Amino acid sequence: MRHSPGPRILHVSRPVEGGVAQVVTDLARAQAATGADVHVACPDEGMLPRVWDTADGGVRGHPWTASRSPGPQLAAEVRDLARVIARVRPALVHAHSAKAGLAARLALRGRVPTVFQPHAWSFEAVGGVTAPLTRCWERRAARWTDRIVCVSEAEWITGRRAGVTGAYTVIPNGVDVARFAPGRRSEARRRLLPDSFARAPLVVCVGRLCRQKGQDVLLRAWAAVAEALPGARLVLVGDGPDAAGLRDLADTTVTFAGATDDTACWYRAADVVVLPSRWEGMALAPLEAMACGRPVVVTDVDGARESLPPADRAHALVPPSDPATLARALLALLRDGPLRAELGRRGRRHVLDHHDARRTASAIDAVYRELLGPAPTTYPATAKYRECTTT
Repeated sequence: MRHSPGPRILHVSRPVEGGVAQVVTDLARAQAATGADVHVACPDEGMLPRVWDTADGGVRGHPWTASRSPGPQLAAEVRDLARVIARVRPALVHAHSAKAGLAARLALRGRVPTVFQPHAWSFEAVGGVTAPLTRCWERRAARWTDRIVCVSEAEWITGRRAGVTGAYTVIPNGVDVARFAPGRRSEARRRLLPDSFARAPLVVCVGRLCRQKGQDVLLRAWAAVAEALPGARLVLVGDGPDAAGLRDLADTTVTFAGATDDTACWYRAADVVVLPSRWEGMALAPLEAMACGRPVVVTDVDGARESLPPADRAHALVPPSDPATLARALLALLRDGPLRAELGRRGRRHVLDHHDARRTASAIDAVYRELLGPAPTTYPATAKYRECTTT
């Protein structure tokens, strides 16, 4: 008996690196595995196009020329995306992040069921006269949006407070709990770091080197950590526009590892993982780190509180842009091995229970079914994982 094909879905994304690109990659692959006809439109650069380069991935790609920010080129970008949409003829378009949400909704204007996922609101990322303009756009664009998907309750509240009305669904981010699983710290360090790091207290920050992720705040905090705990080391994993300026702030206890596809190994090498963001929807890096059994310290921005086990918030949450409090939180964990181990165990269990990527894919599928009405799909279990020791 033949099964009817799943719906034709077009994901549109301007971020081609980092957390948004990973969310789109995981979601597209999960949907393709259930039989959906999945397409992705994005610039032909960075990590995201790899989702259609994989021979057995079942995802079809469509290069879309688009810059990171709106500007004089926007009209041409909208026309280019409209041509992609005309070729694909999707049953539903799912636009990810601000730029894709802007271009897709201008191209479609409600003619095709449209899901918009902000992954942190655009008006949080800008200041001056630009902020009210972006708020005004999001309010107007809601009329061309069948569903706004927020990755946290806090992100939903932020949107509502800004006057963005419409139909919302909150679906927390998820991670691949097979790929991000505990492993031996010593083994990870041997693979990644010189011998001098073997026993060093090690803090790792994974994220794009940009203002949003707050590595400048971390480096100001790190001076106090390094002074109080000689021998401690900090590794920044990632690349981005602020790399040169951050290097100017760093001392010899800080290592810039650059971008990598194997972030899981860096999490396993760490004693503590930190993400001092200025704004988020719900960051992936802390979820990935907890899935690897590592304690985290994060700033109390949208999604952070919801991503943590409630019992861990006293140890893991700090105010944004507060180097002194961040330094104290890092020192407290670096000095307390049993606490780190307990937080790591609780974090792993929390991610398994609440942030498995299969749970996220199933929830997105439910939104699609509300809009399109196809039969439900079943997301297959990921490969079995083996819990490893973390010594």
